[in-house]
Amino acid sequence: MSGFLPDEPRAEVRVSPNFGPRRETPRPDMIVLHYTGMATGAGAEAWLCDPASEVSSHYLVHENGHIVQMVRESDRAWHAGKSSWFGRADINSCSVGIEIVNPGHSLGYPGFPRRQIDAVIGLCRGIAGRHSIAAERVLAHSDVAPGRKIDPGEKFPWRTLFEAGVGHLVTAAPVRRGATLTTGDTGGDVEALQSMLALYGYGVEISGVFDRQTEAVVEAFQRHFRPRKVDGVADGSTLRTLQSLLASVKR
Repeated sequence: MSGFLPDEPRAEVRVSPNFGPRRETPRPDMIVLHYTGMATGAGAEAWLCDPASEVSSHYLVHENGHIVQMVRESDRAWHAGKSSWFGRADINSCSVGIEIVNPGHSLGYPGFPRRQIDAVIGLCRGIAGRHSIAAERVLAHSDVAPGRKIDPGEKFPWRTLFEAGVGHLVTAAPVRRGATLTTGDTGGDVEALQSMLALYGYGVEISGVFDRQTEAVVEAFQRHFRPRKVDGVADGSTLRTLQSLLASVKR
């Protein structure tokens, strides 16, 4: 493909060869946000357009707010990898991927500039409007790949997006001392926790055993919805925040 008209009017087009047709569904119903995790935006943009990388994203948003579209929204970009949501494993086929330039945790993990976040908000609004994407299906890479990915991370300003009409959020319950569920625990309380996480969409087995998978999912949940303390321990704040989130879903 030599080029295409951008789906997002403000975007510059730079075509990536790393894409294919969507499978099972003709259009996306989810937005997945990532950070690039590389030293520079230019390096990340080049990597996403390099056939040797075998990765891509529909969009990349630079620190200054400049948006680059690399794959058409009608096509399947290769951004999510091994992932799942509501039991669906081929997240690439049902999503639009947005890479946000940030070096990530291994390279200092700075905050996200406001110009960049404003551009992400506008981009998400446009995508959601074009494809009727529900607010609760604007997700982090870490949500769909818990334990494997942690981006865009606990510094990502989900609250700013939510206040601008993007994504799903509730006010996190305060962190206080009290009973917790943690690795090695078993029983009905663990099963209830797993059931609530699965009901929201997370890929977790409902076993009644707080195993490593459950810990990774709890950590992913905290990173998005209770970022003040990300430790994989289901304390009262985590449970109350999860309950509030489920109660607020409009399905």
